[in-house]
Amino acid sequence: MSQLPKGVDPVPGPGFQLLLAHAEDHQPVLDQGLEIESAREVPKPTQLPGRVEVPSWERPSAPPNDLAAQRWGVIVPDGELGDSLLRAIAPLIEHREKEQGSRDRMPAARFRVPPGQGAAAAVKWRNEVLRAIPERERPKYLLILGDLHHVSLELQQVLAHSAYVGRLHVGLPSGEPDLVGYTAYANKVVVYETRTDLEEAARALLYTARDGTPATELGHQLLVKQCLKVMHSRWKEQRLALDIQEVTQTEADAQALLRAAGELCAGVMLSVSHGLGAPRRGWASPEEQRDKQGALALGSDQTLTADVVRELPFLPGGMWFCVACFGAATPSHSAFYAWLSHLERQGIRTGNPKAVLRSLPREGERPFLSALPQALLANRQGPLAIIGHSDLAWVSSFAKEDDPERGDASRILSSLEVLAEGSRVGLALDALMRSYREVNEQLMAGYQAREDAALYDSPDPTDPVRQGHLWMLRNDLRGYLLLGDPAARLPIK
Repeated sequence: MSQLPKGVDPVPGPGFQLLLAHAEDHQPVLDQGLEIESAREVPKPTQLPGRVEVPSWERPSAPPNDLAAQRWGVIVPDGELGDSLLRAIAPLIEHREKEQGSRDRMPAARFRVPPGQGAAAAVKWRNEVLRAIPERERPKYLLILGDLHHVSLELQQVLAHSAYVGRLHVGLPSGEPDLVGYTAYANKVVVYETRTDLEEAARALLYTARDGTPATELGHQLLVKQCLKVMHSRWKEQRLALDIQEVTQTEADAQALLRAAGELCAGVMLSVSHGLGAPRRGWASPEEQRDKQGALALGSDQTLTADVVRELPFLPGGMWFCVACFGAATPSHSAFYAWLSHLERQGIRTGNPKAVLRSLPREGERPFLSALPQALLANRQGPLAIIGHSDLAWVSSFAKEDDPERGDASRILSSLEVLAEGSRVGLALDALMRSYREVNEQLMAGYQAREDAALYDSPDPTDPVRQGHLWMLRNDLRGYLLLGDPAARLPIK
């Protein structure tokens, strides 16, 4: 990648920009993005049974941070694996049970689920198992244990519509769970949440890998700069952050990020970069893909991988919002697969849609959580939680819904603000999911208007390009996941 001269802002390319780079040379997979007109023909999302996209707030009057009112539970795989994972995080379970309080100490709810639940099975489980629990005892905070082939991504996404959901998994190179890593994470959360020397307020670090590509430049201009502006005005007035720091690749190399993140205790970090996808030749093996995909390309052929941060201090006791393709996970199927395949069949020459699809697991291979966040969560000097993407991450999540080249940082900024206020991290993801639900309603209303027009032989009232923008935004927002305990919070006053 070309390095930008200091102070030079390139003109970003048109249309939809993707934060994904080839693993071998960090060149962007879609170097010029995709044209706005390519969104004219997007597939209609599958509507889940029972309108699951509409949230159901069981206890709207209860304070959302009050664990005694909202309750906390754990979801584990069936069988001995689930038993071993529960034992591994026993210190965290005991800590949450104390927080829930009650004369007899209310035990944390424990749920066991089979692997491979699709969306319909996940909805059925939620309705028949979770909602069968009396309302006052039903946990709103849910921690999933295990990788995506242990407990499905679909279940996590379904539950995120009406609960605060996070996932913890630390794996060995063999693919087996690293129980020592699970316990390290559990102890870390307890240590930070029982500290008596609390920080006066959160600190904030914003990082952009300004590597000369349109995608990261848009990330800097439309997201990071807008967040900095609000942080230096409203946040300072509200004393949400004692110190606000920016690191960009035009000013320093990757070591600057490691130094800044290593010193940021109990802080909030936002990063924008390309995530590593498949090399042009494809991954040599599933093991190589699970080890490298989703690591961050930091420019000048530098990479932030699991091995780099496994032992180093990196955002100790903090929270990280990571904007990059596959930063949190790689799913079995991409929400953008059908659309990109359609573009390929249409002979779209802008970018290379086929190269994007090459980063998905091949037939018979499993989905997986990225190695980088796994290493950081197991690191005793790492963050308490990470919000990252489980699919292709576009600039849509911080762009105007009707114009992908104009910024709207409010969606991601709202999550950062929740964290800086000292609220539990599950509420931060939910702030982003509120934006998702609003966009989803607009998108579905457009499809309904189109179908009504066809039924009554009237002109189509919808703008196909705007519908395409909404579709991109909806799927981009839906891809964000919380890794770590959703009840975790910064150790600040």
